[in-house]
Amino acid sequence: MRVRSLVLTLAWLGPALAAQTTRADSARSAAAASDTGPLSLSREVFSYQGAGRDPFLSLLKSGDIRPLITDLKLVAIIYDERYAARSVAVLRDITTSKRYRVRTGDVLGRLRVTQIKPRDVVFTIQEFGFERQATLSLAKQEETP
Repeated sequence: MRVRSLVLTLAWLGPALAAQTTRADSARSAAAASDTGPLSLSREVFSYQGAGRDPFLSLLKSGDIRPLITDLKLVAIIYDERYAARSVAVLRDITTSKRYRVRTGDVLGRLRVTQIKPRDVVFTIQEFGFERQATLSLAKQEETP
């Protein structure tokens, strides 16, 4: 009989106790929401004030990558056999018709003149942290008999 009365009491008081705990939880969450105030979002903004090239600008849009090796044509080479460092090569940019006179060690955009040979100019190209070499050659001349 005692067990039956205990079960009936819990069945009768159970919903009332559950409703009280639910009301208390909702009151606590409403109080916490009113303490914080309205929700605001902020975004972090960065502006570069340093000297030199802005590191956030694309290198592909800037003019320091010009001229490209495909835009250059080797026009002439004045080669000094005794002292190769005095040799001079004349290049022409076919897109802008600009002329360049270069020696060994000169830099054109990303191109560095590595070596001047009697009929060739060897460039070292720096692209995205890697280096590769490319060669421009003089056009072959036809010999007349």
